Amino acid sequence: MFGPFKASNTLLGGLLWKIPWKMSRPQKQRQRHRLQDVDSVLKNLNLGLHTTRKMAQGVSYENAVNSPKLLKPGVKQLRLLNKNSLFPSEKQMSYRDKYTYFNKQASGYRKGTHKLPKWTKISQRRNPHFF
Repeated sequence: MFGPFKASNTLLGGLLWKIPWKMSRPQKQRQRHRLQDVDSVLKNLNLGLHTTRKMAQGVSYENAVNSPKLLKPGVKQLRLLNKNSLFPSEKQMSYRDKYTYFNKQASGYRKGTHKLPKWTKISQRRNPHFF
């Protein structure tokens, strides 16, 4: 159709944003790197809190960093993030949990992570058991 009322994707009723049903290999790689970056931030945060508490006790920085056992963080939220059952690391997550998330409306109760709004900003690591 020509003229002022020409057809477009939205007028024809087609999808404007076409999202593929599965993630591409580069998307999966970037997702793994995002998960690993979050894990490294948590590790460095725990190490920093450990060294400050040890240095407050009078231990030198080198000895605090090289100590075999880290002190538990005093902040409750950080302690919860260290629990593998609540916030598993990237290596401990299954393939299914890395790239899909639970959705009760989807058939099979799973949906690709890339279909979640703002999926690059959210750390979606925990899903209900047996799904």
